Amino acid sequence: MELDRIDKLILKLLQKDGRLSNAELADKIASSKTVCWNRTKKLLEEGYIEGIKAVLNPDKLGLSVLVTVGVVLDRSTPESFAEFEKAVTKIPAIIECLLLAGEFDYWIKIRVRSIQAFNRLHANALLLLPGVRQLRTFFALGEIKVNGELAVEP
Repeated sequence: MELDRIDKLILKLLQKDGRLSNAELADKIASSKTVCWNRTKKLLEEGYIEGIKAVLNPDKLGLSVLVTVGVVLDRSTPESFAEFEKAVTKIPAIIECLLLAGEFDYWIKIRVRSIQAFNRLHANALLLLPGVRQLRTFFALGEIKVNGELAVEP
C-alpha cells in the first residue's frame, strides 16, 4: 500500500491525539466518516498503526526515577542474545530494551519508585540476567523529549 496525502494526514493527526473520534478525524481531513473509517482501518491492517494507547504520567504513578542501563553480554551468539531478550521481557520495570551496535549490546530503560527500588532490582534481577558481563547505569536528571512523534510528511 502506498500512502497518499490523506493517509499521511490521518497518521499525523492520530499520532498527536489517538482519542480523536472517527467523526472528528473525518472533519479534520475533510472527508466522509465512511471513507475516513475505511482508510484508518486499512492503515491498521497494513501495520502503519501498531496500536493506540494512553501515555501515562510516571510521576503520578510514583515511578519518577528513570534509569538507563548499558548492558554488555559475555558472548555474542544468537543463543545468548535470545536468552537475554527472553529474560528481559519478564521484568515489568524495564520499559524499553534496544539491541545496539557499538560499546553496549543492549540499552535498557527502567522506571522505578526510588533509587532504593532500583538498587533492589539491580541486585535481584539485573545482575542475574543471563549472559551479563557488565552493566553501566545512568540516572536521568530530566526528560527533554519523550514519546516523540515520527515525522510524517504529506
